[in-house]
Amino acid sequence: MKKIRTRFAPSPTGYMHIGNLRTALYAYLIAKKDDGDFILRIEDTDQGRLVEGAVDIIYSTLKQCGLKHDEGPDVGGNYGPYVQSDRMRSGIYSKYAHELVELGKAHYCFCKEEDIEKQRQEQGDSFYFVDPCKLLSKDEIQAKLDAGEEYVIRLNVTSEGTTSFDDEVYGTITVENKTLDEMVLLKSDGFPTYNFANVIDDHLMEISDVVRGNEYLSSAPKYNLIYEAFGWDIPRYIHCPPVMKDEHQKLSKRNGDASFQDLVAKGYLPEAILNYIALLGWAPSEEREIYSLEELCKAFDVKRIGTTGAIFDIDKLTWMNGVYLRNMEIESYYELVRPYIEEVVGSKFDHKLIANAIHDRVNILSEIKDMISFLNQADEYENDVFFNKKAKTDPELAKVILPEVYNVLKDLDTWNNETIFTALASKAQELSYKNITMMYPMQVALSGRSVAPGGATAIAEILGKEETLKRIDTAINRP
Repeated sequence: MKKIRTRFAPSPTGYMHIGNLRTALYAYLIAKKDDGDFILRIEDTDQGRLVEGAVDIIYSTLKQCGLKHDEGPDVGGNYGPYVQSDRMRSGIYSKYAHELVELGKAHYCFCKEEDIEKQRQEQGDSFYFVDPCKLLSKDEIQAKLDAGEEYVIRLNVTSEGTTSFDDEVYGTITVENKTLDEMVLLKSDGFPTYNFANVIDDHLMEISDVVRGNEYLSSAPKYNLIYEAFGWDIPRYIHCPPVMKDEHQKLSKRNGDASFQDLVAKGYLPEAILNYIALLGWAPSEEREIYSLEELCKAFDVKRIGTTGAIFDIDKLTWMNGVYLRNMEIESYYELVRPYIEEVVGSKFDHKLIANAIHDRVNILSEIKDMISFLNQADEYENDVFFNKKAKTDPELAKVILPEVYNVLKDLDTWNNETIFTALASKAQELSYKNITMMYPMQVALSGRSVAPGGATAIAEILGKEETLKRIDTAINRP
């Protein structure tokens, strides 16, 4: 069996789009499921769109996500160079474009933009460029070349008949040849077009499986014409449905939608992001949603990729990120949240106590700041916050309970969550209250909030005895 070789071939134009990252993930999973190779290739033929530092973003993203490439610009390999502009300097694309001309599968086009625009205006919405240069004789072509006239090389397409190709997701697709334009292969500046360089590189790098977005479905027949012209094997196509913002719009940075970098900056874990986007368009065969990268490699099946766009649900990602945080080993979790805690409280409190208190509540790391800001100073609150149906409390009852809490706590010699809780639970039983009836007013007094991480006794342990008593006293003496 031929070795599986897939590639991720991004253009270095800035941030890492979620759809691009999903393409990289699927390509990686397809390769690694069968012990194949995953290749990184930088496609920078469109020089006008290049963004400084974008290649570093690509490297960083793949590394953060654990998508280790077997070959690429930074690690080398037997099929380099792995940057298209470097490949262009070796003359690869020009060589193959001119070879297609010699084979009669492509032609020189000397038309100016105004010639093309004239046809566009004449034809309107049904514009299909008919190249008059196809009618030039060999002598006329040579004369123009000798005169140094600028040219592009276009693919020859026969307008009669149909072209079919197979896709692992969308099945067999047939198009009428008259709908296929004679695309430019080599531009006047000597750079190949994206489509042409793509085919040449995939062949030379022995790519067996091409994974890309379904926006390239319409280009596949033209790719195949190039493969067939050279007598090359056509790779297996896996076209993926788009990642959608909603039912009508694709996810896009231009619409203000988050990139991978944006999500990480907001406190989402790369592992959770990767797990979530794996499920955007792919359905596992079993009833589960949480997968490690290794588990995805074993479970992934291209036959279970859907054909319709998958809507990016930030709430679902947030839930999944919370699951990942709660499933982390405690020391790893602590090291992750410690900088966020330190930013808010400095060195005033025990960071591990705070980390434990928020462990079951935090879903994204950026929530931590607001979640624990009350530790510096209790939030301002109205007495109405003492109303709690479950605790059966109100402002009047709070005035009765808080002095009892104060008296219990001031006599404690050992100050930790367990001793505080035990002492207050004993007092609640003595006064015929439920535990929550004692704890809720105390929580409000300490935090100023109806909901706070860890609950009253955990907060008291963090604040310490002196600060706890001070805040309860302030609450007792509220007007």
